[in-house]
Amino acid sequence: MEHLLELAKRNQERAWEVIRQTDIINIWKSVGAEMNLVGSLNMGLLMKHKDIDFHIYTSPFRISDSFQAMARLAENPLIKRIEYGNSLDTEEQCVEWHAWFQDPDNELWQIDMIHIVKGSRYDGYFEKMAERITAVLTDETRQAILKLKYETPDTVKIMGVEYYQAVIQDGVRTYAELEDWKNNIQSQALSNGFHKNIIGQTVKNRSLSYSSGSSCPMYTLR
Repeated sequence: MEHLLELAKRNQERAWEVIRQTDIINIWKSVGAEMNLVGSLNMGLLMKHKDIDFHIYTSPFRISDSFQAMARLAENPLIKRIEYGNSLDTEEQCVEWHAWFQDPDNELWQIDMIHIVKGSRYDGYFEKMAERITAVLTDETRQAILKLKYETPDTVKIMGVEYYQAVIQDGVRTYAELEDWKNNIQSQALSNGFHKNIIGQTVKNRSLSYSSGSSCPMYTLR
């Protein structure tokens, strides 16, 4: 287990270095944004997926502010690609940006920036979820989550919230148990249309199928 903890620590340190090298926080602050780190890095649960997740709020909401921030980010020669999606006309009410940063080892880090309309349905939603998860984490459950993330094949897509619920709420400890748990959850969701998540709120089962790159993919926090 020690080598897994060391790997997680090293990757989390690398993630913070990416944040420093991109100056991404100051870039968004320059357009008056409030920027919240969410997802696995925020909770100390980043393992091998090189993802950094931010939720961003401005008041008033202006798409031009988003583009201004991305124009500054794109000036960094280590940013190799940027993608944009507009979901303002959906219940998510957000604009999403995905940028890829090349580190000194030539590995790509994905930076997900979800620019959310203040007062909308998901304003602060996942920040609160992270607080609830962090509050109930123990050393044992943290290690179990990191181990499961490490053991998950790169070709298998499992959302962060699924790991957290499986381990913390349902006692899953091995990858085989996780596979069984996921199959059972999917079957239940298909049969009743709803699924209770870890923060005690009911989530429509379509949220269980979100994947990276989907419309404002806030359920992909890993």
